[in-house]
Amino acid sequence: MNSNWHEANQRYLMRAIAEVRSHIEQFLMQSDGKESVSAPVMEQPLPEMPAPAALEMLCPAFELSSFERKVLLMCAGTEMDSRFASLFAQVRKELRPAQPTFSLALAAFDDAHWSALSPGRPLRYWNLLEIGSGETLTTCPLRIQERVLHYLAGVQCLDERLLPIIKPVAAEQTAGSHSNIVEEIAAIWSQAPHGRLPIVSLCGDEIAAKKAIAAQAATAVGVQLHSISLWNLPHGGAELTALLRLWEREAVLSSSALLLECDETDGADAFPHSAIVYLMESIRSPLIISSRTPRKSPNRVMVTFDVGKPTTKEQEQMWHNALEGSFSNLNGHVEPLISQFSLSSSTIRSVATQAVKGFTTGEEAEAAQLSSRLWDACRLQARPRLDGLAQRIEASATWDDLVLHERQKQILREVAVHVRQRAKVYQSWGFATKGMRGLGISALFAGASGTGKTMAAEVLADELRLDLYRIDLSQVVSKYIGETEKNLRRVFDAAEEGAAVLLFDEADALFGKRTEVKDSHDRYANIEVSYLLQRMEAYRGLAILTTNRKSALDQAFLRRIRFAVEFPFPEAPERAEIWRRVFPAATPTEGLRIDRLARLTAAGGNIRNIALGAAFLAADAGEPVRMAHLLSAARSEFAKLEKPLTDVEIAGWA
Repeated sequence: MNSNWHEANQRYLMRAIAEVRSHIEQFLMQSDGKESVSAPVMEQPLPEMPAPAALEMLCPAFELSSFERKVLLMCAGTEMDSRFASLFAQVRKELRPAQPTFSLALAAFDDAHWSALSPGRPLRYWNLLEIGSGETLTTCPLRIQERVLHYLAGVQCLDERLLPIIKPVAAEQTAGSHSNIVEEIAAIWSQAPHGRLPIVSLCGDEIAAKKAIAAQAATAVGVQLHSISLWNLPHGGAELTALLRLWEREAVLSSSALLLECDETDGADAFPHSAIVYLMESIRSPLIISSRTPRKSPNRVMVTFDVGKPTTKEQEQMWHNALEGSFSNLNGHVEPLISQFSLSSSTIRSVATQAVKGFTTGEEAEAAQLSSRLWDACRLQARPRLDGLAQRIEASATWDDLVLHERQKQILREVAVHVRQRAKVYQSWGFATKGMRGLGISALFAGASGTGKTMAAEVLADELRLDLYRIDLSQVVSKYIGETEKNLRRVFDAAEEGAAVLLFDEADALFGKRTEVKDSHDRYANIEVSYLLQRMEAYRGLAILTTNRKSALDQAFLRRIRFAVEFPFPEAPERAEIWRRVFPAATPTEGLRIDRLARLTAAGGNIRNIALGAAFLAADAGEPVRMAHLLSAARSEFAKLEKPLTDVEIAGWA
């Protein structure tokens, strides 16, 4: 509202307060036996208001009677007009500081009615007034609630009791397909008959998009949007009722709608469903619920919308808007960002603003550098949600570090090609139109421990410039029915934004040959496997499963995995190559016999442990790494593995 309204509203309020003060003054004169005078008639006309005064919006909104309006103004006058104090002091000289009471209001105003004092009437039901302590209800001092006083004065501020848990939501740009949902919500609310509006349920995994839709819909119907997390709701009882009533009052004062965010499902079973139902059944203000799956209310009309990802064209437009003049010079460099990362409009703007600083993109080389910077910024944006769910591995290994048969290397290169070119094949070439099933890129790495499965995942992550996250399936699988799927869902949902490389270690913990279903646990075990495969098939990134025993896996499951790579135990030639590459260039070595080291029957992981152990022994002795150090380290490694170290293997080492 403009300054003209604020000035006019202030004059309007003070005149209304003056009228109430005049009624009290007349009553006191009559009480003292003085000559009665009629209420003064205002000579000056009421100020013209660019919009209705706050007082005239509040009274009908809370259905205040004429008497209740006067009581509210009497309490407001106490705060805004110093002359009220002397009037109240005449009534109760012993009351310090002097404050208004129901007793005075009942006596001073002709239209007084006792029901205004009841808890069910607006003054007390909506907590418009605070009632202090006193001997009787009518003699208790009254005080206007601070939030209500500010509203009457034309000042908007959220009630301080709501500040820690309810946050304003700013309207953001939405994708074209999402704008259609905004228009439908606005139409539903605008055309709804008088009474409680239908509850809007926004479903899906696009949390940021759902919030943007809710904010735009609220703006379209002329209200503000505030949000509250499910976890900030009291579990029920008097606390939930009090919070709901406090919000309802705020919704009227600030003309607001509420967004209840139920997307973060960690521990959701611990939150009473009855509390959510109570809120949905009781709330009168506009309500939008954001959740992954639809919510149901027994007695309220609910309208559900599924919110999908913005299309490739829509994301391209988002990047175009965020990069503005830089976009034309980045032609050909933005497409990989769109194909790899699924970011909200606000995140895209944040990434673009951060990355373009200091760049003019006048030259192709500079455009390529900016593209690289944008890519890294997108990776960073996607990390926080996954860091708490999985172990991020710094992918430092390259193709030169990987000792593997050429056939296996070729399969790994094909995996990288599929990830890089998926947008072109699926979108531009139309394969996605043939069905979404099986579009996820999945791989199975099978081989004994230490044969290079994790290193191969590192090589792929480094090649694709993506983050690598390791998820230990033995920790994800739960004995409690339904918990495994919840754990897996949290991981995939968190990874979707950045499409990181997911490495599911110890797949044997979940995958096994399909057994006959003898009880509910067998049936749910199969459901867990099916759920993992379903999410892998839909995941827009690369998901890798590792196993030590490929033979233990059901062939029906293997058919749903796109790539399978065998990691054989290294033979002597491969072991020799691993020994040649295991020491960094800066490590001092002396007299190493690769041919003799290659006799040791050890996988690559064990060879690295032996080399590292020998390096520490040599460093402590102040010597270069020699065969004697390697022999000592090999004995320790094999003792740890509880394997014998034969004379043939270590012949000639020292």
